[in-house]
Amino acid sequence: MKIRKLSVFKICTLTTITTLTSFNANALPSFTRQTGAACSQCHTQSFGPNLTPFGRDFKLGGYTMGGGKSSNIPAVSALISGSFTNTNKDQTDVPAGYNKNNNFTFDNVDAFYGGKIYGKVGAFAQLNYDGVSKKAQMDNTDIRFADSDDFFDTPVTYGISVNNTPTVQDLWNTTAWGFPYNESALQPGAETSALINGGLAAQVGGATAYTMIDNLLYLEAGGYTSLANGIQRGIGISTPDRMEVDGAAPYWRMALQKDWKGHFFAVGHYGMMADVFVARDHSAGTTNRYTDIAFDATYQYMANPRHIFEVKSTYIYEDQKLSAWNVNNQNPNGRSYLNTFKFNTSYTFDQTYGVTFAYNNIKGSNVSTLDTDPTSPDYGTHSFGKPNSDYYTAELVYVPFGKSGSALAPWLNLRTSLQYIGFTKLNGSTQKTSDNNTFMINGMLAF
Repeated sequence: MKIRKLSVFKICTLTTITTLTSFNANALPSFTRQTGAACSQCHTQSFGPNLTPFGRDFKLGGYTMGGGKSSNIPAVSALISGSFTNTNKDQTDVPAGYNKNNNFTFDNVDAFYGGKIYGKVGAFAQLNYDGVSKKAQMDNTDIRFADSDDFFDTPVTYGISVNNTPTVQDLWNTTAWGFPYNESALQPGAETSALINGGLAAQVGGATAYTMIDNLLYLEAGGYTSLANGIQRGIGISTPDRMEVDGAAPYWRMALQKDWKGHFFAVGHYGMMADVFVARDHSAGTTNRYTDIAFDATYQYMANPRHIFEVKSTYIYEDQKLSAWNVNNQNPNGRSYLNTFKFNTSYTFDQTYGVTFAYNNIKGSNVSTLDTDPTSPDYGTHSFGKPNSDYYTAELVYVPFGKSGSALAPWLNLRTSLQYIGFTKLNGSTQKTSDNNTFMINGMLAF
């Protein structure tokens, strides 16, 4: 791939900037101050959302684990992120104020509350400012009550999660907090995803009850509904493309996990069902129904922390009963499906250097889709076609801080990465899809 019109000086300058400045929330310094554990104890790459078995236990227990000398400091943290994005060919659909190619972006500023609130109640709450759209909003939030006890000599952890994104509370990070951990609003990508795979992110409210039995069997069930319009406006998420859940949407999760002397295995199933007014459009007088059935698997080699190997995969089948879009024969079939397959494998050395390869495939039947972008000339209209996308991602990571002996620990966390995304199919087309192949440099700093 060519990086056009960039001098060596500019590349070096960018690398320096990203080293001092991505998207998803990650290892929070407030958690380290509270627990006394280095970020590398909870995260496979010291800094980044991917969790170790210890990190999953911390999340399962409601973010309340103590033991840190600085636990009396308020559980607040911040993160800044930036990136450079280059595509194989110039892009036509870019936000105002940006180039058609070769863009430096100040992506996000995030403020977090992460840790114990009181007693057995803790939280992870994120306030996000998007540097591209210039908007602030309440982002992923997970408030928990958790406790544990022995029942018939079997250890059981149980709790309640109140959150605003289905799967954000998940321990295995196969959807929310899943790879890639760095993204930019300027990169091309698939326009279609399953509802459970980010379709309702930060725009609903829900509660689930969960339990982990003998550190082996995990069970969870609950439901979600849309937040009132006034609440959505108040937290900055009342935009035209938002979904509206009609009534309640049930969500469920189950998993089996086992750790054999540093070889960690988990297999699971999760799903949800929702009747939805897409883009809050009530004109058809009915809703679309989405039923998502998903399966996932995780393997982690953790026996030697200097050499961590991981494989993750998830498959989501979405049954779509598009009653709202079948009005006036807009979708002749009336019923469609969407298959999503995600796979990634990674190797991390000394929780400092990492390499990841991922593959994503989205495939569905012909379906009518609604343009929900208010800046688009086709806003509010339907198009008919296949949503198919097929692409891979390769990433190199350098994480200099986050271990117990790191400089300024636990006050400073840094993650930098080089990323390449290659497309063989994008949004139903195989024509010139390589024009969208993307090279990115990402960086994020938490403190």
